[in-house]
Amino acid sequence: MDEIIKSRHKPDFLPEKIPLLETVAANLPGMIFQILQQQDGSVFIPYISSGCKYLYELEPEAVQADFRVLSKLIHPQDIQAFTESIAVCRNTLTPWHWEGRIITPSGKLKWIQGTSQPELQEDGNFLWHGLVMDITDRKQAQEKLQESEARYKAILDAIPDLMFRISRDGEYLDLKSQGANITLSREEIVGKNLQELLPSDVAAISQVAIAKTLDSGILQTCEYQLPTSLGVRDYEARLVVSGTDEVLAIVRDITDRKQGEVALQNLAQKFAKAFSCSPDSITISTLQEGRFIEVNDSFVNLSGYGRDEAIGKTSFELNLWVNDRDRLNLVQELQSTGVARNLEIEFRQKSGEIITTLLSAEVIDLNGISAILAVHHDITERKQVEAQLRFCAQRDRLLAETLVRIRSSLNLEQILQTTVTEVRQFLQTDRVFIGLNNANLGVKTLAESVDPKYPSVSGWSTNDEAYLQELRNLLKDNLVRVVEDVTQISVSPKVKAHCQKFQTKASLAVPIMLGNELFGALIANQCSGPRHWQPIEIDLLQQMSEQLAIAIQQSQICQKLAELNTNLEYQVEERTAQLQQKMQEVEKLHRVKDVVLHTVAHDLRTSVMGNLMVLKNLLNQGQEQGSRGAITASLSPLPPIPSVTERSRSAAPLPPSHAPCPIPNTTLGEAAPTTTLSTSAQSSIPISRSIIERMIQGNDRQLTMINSLLEINSCEKQGIEIKLEPVQFSTLLGGRFAELEPMLTQNQATLKNLVPADLPLVMADGTRLQKVLVNLIAHSLHNNPPGLNFTLSATIEGGMIRTQIQDNGVGMSKVECDRLFDLHVRDPQDCCSTSIGLKMYLCRKVIKAHGGEIGVMSNRKRGLTFWFTLPLATSSATNRP
Repeated sequence: MDEIIKSRHKPDFLPEKIPLLETVAANLPGMIFQILQQQDGSVFIPYISSGCKYLYELEPEAVQADFRVLSKLIHPQDIQAFTESIAVCRNTLTPWHWEGRIITPSGKLKWIQGTSQPELQEDGNFLWHGLVMDITDRKQAQEKLQESEARYKAILDAIPDLMFRISRDGEYLDLKSQGANITLSREEIVGKNLQELLPSDVAAISQVAIAKTLDSGILQTCEYQLPTSLGVRDYEARLVVSGTDEVLAIVRDITDRKQGEVALQNLAQKFAKAFSCSPDSITISTLQEGRFIEVNDSFVNLSGYGRDEAIGKTSFELNLWVNDRDRLNLVQELQSTGVARNLEIEFRQKSGEIITTLLSAEVIDLNGISAILAVHHDITERKQVEAQLRFCAQRDRLLAETLVRIRSSLNLEQILQTTVTEVRQFLQTDRVFIGLNNANLGVKTLAESVDPKYPSVSGWSTNDEAYLQELRNLLKDNLVRVVEDVTQISVSPKVKAHCQKFQTKASLAVPIMLGNELFGALIANQCSGPRHWQPIEIDLLQQMSEQLAIAIQQSQICQKLAELNTNLEYQVEERTAQLQQKMQEVEKLHRVKDVVLHTVAHDLRTSVMGNLMVLKNLLNQGQEQGSRGAITASLSPLPPIPSVTERSRSAAPLPPSHAPCPIPNTTLGEAAPTTTLSTSAQSSIPISRSIIERMIQGNDRQLTMINSLLEINSCEKQGIEIKLEPVQFSTLLGGRFAELEPMLTQNQATLKNLVPADLPLVMADGTRLQKVLVNLIAHSLHNNPPGLNFTLSATIEGGMIRTQIQDNGVGMSKVECDRLFDLHVRDPQDCCSTSIGLKMYLCRKVIKAHGGEIGVMSNRKRGLTFWFTLPLATSSATNRP
């Protein structure tokens, strides 16, 4: 075959056609060829164009030498189709057409298209004229187009929206309803007009949108509502030009979106109202910079910055953060958890004032920007109140400790020094001292506590009368002197020099008054700079000055009593002997006598002895009167103390404090004339009327306790004598309310009567029950502040009337409730507690004598509930002692 091809490479009939083929080949992006197939089956290639090199990456000569190299480049998957196309063309003499892939020697994949027209020669041979073209770009474009069509078809099939092709005049040309909720079939829609299928108003809107779309060539959108089986639904139609005088309408059900928009709009309105009307400051700022995006009116009121001043600025530019670290901590917490709750942060207002807020914040997204939604709750007032309460608690503790020291110690110097030390610590001031005003000694410092950084006034004194008078004038009329800045007040050069010497920048001075005399002053100095003195600080110094006055008076009295100690030895020995004799007598009595012994020993002994010594001295020194109307008295021998029974019979109530005050002669309140008595003793002590009144009140309480003790003693021996008679219970109680009214009014208390009017008769002693009722109410009034509310009720239970008196005061422990009506020794320091305890014991004795029971219940929220039972007249008509 190779020899045949070579020997017949250029037949005589071909040369005249070669120039024409070369001209054509030069203008085509492919390869032109001629193949001659002779009758004996030999094949050779008379001509192949230079496009062979571009198309197959082979030289034309190489192909002419062996045309089979071309078939070797055909893709394996396309060889069979190529062979079959050649066979069909040769057998049928029809034009040859084939498309397939080749792989060039460099490894490129190409799509080629071959066409050829066989010609039968006169000698019986076949001459093939053909063209092979590179169609790779076209095939790739077709593949992409097919992929795009498939993709768009998939997208189109996935879209659940209705699609219509509609003509200008409103006729439905076609539709795509797959995946859409539509009740009509395709045949019922296509060919119909808008006016036939849609409500007139919707059809008119659609017709206008179609015309506008076709005339402008721009996408048009319209929304409308249609009634459906699911109710009225919202739809959106988007129209685009899809052909000559026709549009493509994409219809979507937007009911859920519209409902969501309404809900979102309502939510936005609610948020806007909450944002603007919130009493708390609300801000929206960027997470990274802290730049304000929006603030509400409460922020404006809280910070002092207007909206125009704040929006667009950062919190650092406005100098809001007192501690910059707080902002960093907030951002770190938000970045880690996305939320922050109730952070206590200090902020600086525009005026410079520091406020405290509880900050709660969350991270929100605003158009792709991370922002902070922060709520600031102002707790400045609460913090101030808490600080004020702590301050008050510390003040009360300091006053209580000072009072305890005054009562437990007679060392005046120690009391004064401890007081100035604790007051300076409490006020956190630089200097606190007590100055003495004495006609003979001038002015000097008694006690001082000072910061080591500042000079001490200890040991300072002056006798300059003009200077002293100016200092006294500064505290005249017992007024508090408050100086917040000494440079802003008008004082004499001497006072100014004094302040400069001791570096005093601010001062708070409270006079210490003994009666009407100025003893001295309690003074606090601020040396580091001016200071605003708080009302509670001023109140503390005033109360401390009153306590110091008591301590000083106590010290002076003790000093005077010490001077009179020699004259009192005989009286003390005699009184001691009498008390010992009484104690021996009491030891022989039963348990009630023990109670009397403990009561007298703890509650009466110290106060009665002291009162008797002072009151006896008043009797002996009655003729000597001090200045300003003070009573002057000295000591004389005391008369013997009458027995308890005699005192009980002879005891008379003391006059009220506002009446002329007789001088008591015994511990039981026996009155003595107010005239003064002569005596040989010359020493005297001035006693103010208020002291005598307090002594009288104390003796009155002691008399009440003794009477209770005598009554207990009597009932223990002989039993309680009661006179039982059948009475209407509601009438019995109602008659006692008028007698309770003064006591309730004095304590600002109220009594609500819920006792039914139709209760049956009871056997009772009205006078005894009145005392029970008064004692129970008095117990609650004594243990509670004014303003107590009582509720009185009664019910019938098991043949008894059960009466309850409930108050809204403080409760008691179970142990205290169990022991309340027992006879036992109470706190020796509280004479009132002893008196009330004896009365409670008597209450139980009275109720027991009636044949009933008595008790108390405590509730932490509702206070105490006293109860007692009384038998009905039908159940018991006899006196039970």
